[in-house]
Amino acid sequence: MSAALPVLSAEGGLSRYLAEIRRFPMLQPEEEYMLAKSWREHGDRDAAHRLVTSHLRLVAKISMGYRGYGLPIGEVISEGNVGLMQAVKRFEPEKGFRLATYAMWWIRASIQEYILRSWSLVKMGTTANQKKLFFNLRKAKSQISALEEGDLRPDQVKIIATKLGVSEKEVIDMNRRLSGDASLNAPIRQEGEGEWQDWLVDAGTSQETVLVEQEESSNRMTALKQALGVLNERERRIFEARRLSDDPVTLEQLSSEFGISRERVRQIEVRAFEKVQVAVKDGLARIETSPGALAAVTAH
Repeated sequence: MSAALPVLSAEGGLSRYLAEIRRFPMLQPEEEYMLAKSWREHGDRDAAHRLVTSHLRLVAKISMGYRGYGLPIGEVISEGNVGLMQAVKRFEPEKGFRLATYAMWWIRASIQEYILRSWSLVKMGTTANQKKLFFNLRKAKSQISALEEGDLRPDQVKIIATKLGVSEKEVIDMNRRLSGDASLNAPIRQEGEGEWQDWLVDAGTSQETVLVEQEESSNRMTALKQALGVLNERERRIFEARRLSDDPVTLEQLSSEFGISRERVRQIEVRAFEKVQVAVKDGLARIETSPGALAAVTAH
């Protein structure tokens, strides 16, 4: 996959890039299967390159759906291409489904992670609900004709919160954040007397509490990463796709991916979840009783 891919440059623009990637032919199922086998079994880079280039149009199509975040479309497409290459690396043609079906998840995940990293100067929330709200708020607002700038009306907040399964406060906070990052050094009046930061009140928790919460969160993440090691490759794929993804993969999709029934996928998911629960509990116990953890607590 070392061969160069077309690049969306400022000189050529989007139209030229789209015309360039349309030159790469779409693959027939049999051809795609043989190329994937050649890459997976023999490390054939030319085969991998053909798999990637034949799906660049898919990346462009998905990327267009993320044009409303104020980021350069060229960078969005580039991140989507990274996701596509990750999908090609992991694609198993023997499962019986097409590369496009498998790659869509990787492309969207790569683009969304890029947007969350880059969109705001203030770090965006990273919980599943916050990510879901971030990527669906604009659509929800358009459905109730609430696209004007500024705060939402209480009735609009309630409708969106119910629809997206989040709290009304989360909707209000995210809507204000999506209105744009404002400088705390901006003057309150045109005369320049005083800045917005002068009027801010610290209503947050104490620094000691924050440190404890950060440590607990870090311990949980460490324990979870270690716990995933108890799963085999299939269990881990299903667990991550169903329990850790912002846009969970359906049982039907995983059923097609692994060539097993939906009920069997569900059983594997439940078993994997139980194994991870036990491993996380054991991992937290080890972390919290380790000399390093005791030293960190003493230091605070």
